Amino acid sequence: MARTAQGDCSQGDACRGIRDPTVTASIGQLAAIQSAARLSRVEVIPLGGQDSKDIERTVTEFARGSNCGLIAVASPLININSNLILSLAARHRLPATYPWRSFVTAGGLIGYGPDAIDAHRQAAGYVDRILKGEKPADLPVQAPTKYELAINLKTAKALGIEVPPTLIARADEVIE
Repeated sequence: MARTAQGDCSQGDACRGIRDPTVTASIGQLAAIQSAARLSRVEVIPLGGQDSKDIERTVTEFARGSNCGLIAVASPLININSNLILSLAARHRLPATYPWRSFVTAGGLIGYGPDAIDAHRQAAGYVDRILKGEKPADLPVQAPTKYELAINLKTAKALGIEVPPTLIARADEVIE
């Protein structure tokens, strides 16, 4: 994400992705984002993050010399440090995307990720099947089936970002 919704990072700038390098899923999520970003000629570089001090240090260093934004991928590290990440993005005026709508309702710019309520419904179906005698190991792995897009227009305005009307129209939640 760059200073405009169209993505106008300066030559040599790159977005940064906060991920937990100890969580395989987090590494995989960022790799998928990097692959998709290449199609738009945007580079996404991982930021280190072992704990809150590491996150604060790396985001602050990145913010000093960048015109681009931040991508937080889903992981326990991101959840535990959500308030810190939100405050760093606001303090350094970094546009940032997050893995869940809850980040956007707390002041983040954009959130896109699985619908938590839908995921719990799926889990309830699995509990029902297990209680009826099915073995957990015999149940198929299920991926999320519903995703949410949330946009905080107050944050966009504070960052000087104009969100395209087409993106606003596609959002499941828009905070004005």
